[in-house]
This record gives sequence, C-alpha cells and structure tokens, in this order.
Amino acid sequence: MIDPWSSAILNYEKLIEEFGIKPFHDLLDDIKNPHILMRRGVIFGHRDYGRILKAMREKTKFSVVTGMMPSGKMHIGHKMVVDQLIWYQKKGAEIYIPIADMESYSARGINFSEAKRIAIDEYITNYIALGLDPDNDNLHIYLQSENKTVGDLAYKLAKKVNMNEMKSIYGFSGSTNIAHLYTPLIQVADILHPQLDELGGPKPTVVPVGPDQDPHIRLTRDIAERFSSQYNFISPSSTYHRFITGLTGGKMSSSKPKTAIFLSDSVEEAVGKLKSAKTGGRESLAEQQERGGVPEDCVVYEMLLYHLLHSDDELKKIYHECREGSIMCGECKTKAAEMMKNFFEEFQIKRENAKDKAKSIIN
Repeated sequence: MIDPWSSAILNYEKLIEEFGIKPFHDLLDDIKNPHILMRRGVIFGHRDYGRILKAMREKTKFSVVTGMMPSGKMHIGHKMVVDQLIWYQKKGAEIYIPIADMESYSARGINFSEAKRIAIDEYITNYIALGLDPDNDNLHIYLQSENKTVGDLAYKLAKKVNMNEMKSIYGFSGSTNIAHLYTPLIQVADILHPQLDELGGPKPTVVPVGPDQDPHIRLTRDIAERFSSQYNFISPSSTYHRFITGLTGGKMSSSKPKTAIFLSDSVEEAVGKLKSAKTGGRESLAEQQERGGVPEDCVVYEMLLYHLLHSDDELKKIYHECREGSIMCGECKTKAAEMMKNFFEEFQIKRENAKDKAKSIIN
C-alpha cells in the first residue's frame, strides 16, 4: 500500500539531489513531537539541522530567522511558515522576523510607509491571529530600514562579495538598480546578525525556506565562513518545504488572485474558492471508480494535508479512498469546505482581536 507521506517525499527526490540537501524524514525519529509538516513530508529537506536538534535536546540557545515581504496580501500558503514559527517558539527559540521593506522598495517600488502599513495590517496581524505569541521576549520583529545593527553588518559583509557572485546567483545585470543589488546582503545580515556578541554571540540558526531560496542560503553560509575568524559565525542551517499548489494549478501567488485563498478573505469567499479548486479527479465518475483519483494532483487534498486536517489517520484514509475510487471529488470537497468554513470563522475573530496588538509591535 502506498504511503502518502513517502509519495510526497518522492516528488522532491530530484530537488534533494539537485540542491545537494539531505532528506528531512531521516531525522524524524530524533525529533520529539515533530511538527505536522515534518511528519507529512511537506518539510522535505535540510542542511545541518542536527545543530538545531542538539540545541533543542540540550535546551541551549538557537535562533530561527524568516522574513516577510510587505508587497501584497498574505495567502493561506504563507501559513505554513507561521505554523513552523509557533512550533519553534514553543521549543524556546529566539525568533527574528525581518520586514523586508528595503527589498519591497528596491524591487517592487513600494515606499517605506506603505510597506510598514502592509506589514502591520496584513502580516503581523495574521501572524498573531494564527497563534504566534507577540508578548514572548524571544520574538523580534523589525523593519530592515530601521535596524542599524543589520545595516552595519551588511555593509561589512559586502566587503567579501563581488559582482560576479551576485550576477550568478540572482541574475542581476547592468540595468539592475544598485538598491536592488544591495538588498540580498541585507538579507544575509538578517540571518547572521543574531550571532553577534551584542545579541548573545554565535548560536545555531535555522532558516525555513522553499527550495528556490537555496542559492541565497548557500551564499549566506559561504559568507559566514569568510568571516569566521572575525565573528565566529556558525553557518546557518536550513529546512526546505514544498509550495502549496494554486487553486488553478501551478504556484499559489498573491499577485494572481485567482490562484489564492487570502487570509483576509471572508468565510464565503474562502469556501467558494475551495469549492472551485482543481482536483485530481478523472474525467468521468465511472473512470474514477475504476482507476481511482490522483490526490497528489489535487489542491483540495493539499489543503487537508497542509492546513485543515490534523488527524494523520483520517488523512491517510482519505488518500487511500481517493486512489481506490471509493470517494468522489464532490464528497471530498464538501468535507474540506466545512473544515475551511470552521477555520475562517474562528480565524476572522482572532484577526480582528489581533489588529491593535499588531500596531504596537513596530511604532
């Protein structure tokens, strides 16, 4: 019998080989109460995660860094990163969340005041509503443009990075504006600055990313090595997660509204979008009963996998019923729509309650 978790991981074996990263499922037995996304193969790879495991096991200091890009609305695919932050917060991590207003300005033309508004209204509000504890002393949310420590470190790190590297990694050309050219170094400093002496000194740091961000992780690790004698940086660890599929297939994107369920959608909008989402069903009822469905190609199943269904046993049951043709897409959509309705009804209340707190995070 096919295991849905193994199936999810197999889809990413090529990426694991291509990027030279290690399969995450090999670590599961060493993790106490692993996150649901770890168990289900959504988090599929890692670099040097053993350092983080050791810190959690020995209850020593470690950091998690993940940024937010204030350029548009937050969709349900972004929720998986927040879910990981909540898990790490409970494990005692120092959490750093840079607001990438410098990148949104240089790459998207969004001014700094608008980026700040988007960060508060759209991102920080949702992070709190999803369960991140804003009063935890180990949580640090900041605007890149206002963090002098990060800015100073980025300038110093730039000394050992050349144009050929930047062109090779990011595809920059002669027409790239200088501000955009500089922002990757700000992001490197975001990842490395928790290890500065004034923030407690060198410590393991993990960055949860999608596989497309691995070139940036490799650059950051290289720069950490180049400055090892000056700062004693520990090369950052990383984990790699799958992207949730958009409602019409392809990648879910804030810039393509038809592909996304936004966290600011009404209950009716969210449910309606799910009901119209692409499934892995066959062309006819008879064919599906004979050949079964393809849950790996089904957006509705992915919603259950990532966000809506917490019971592994129940999810496995749906997976096998789909493949066997004993459950039809309409029935599965109805179940998922009810779960989506319940989630959004509760979430919208939490979102309203979080707004005032979000405004106090960055003044």
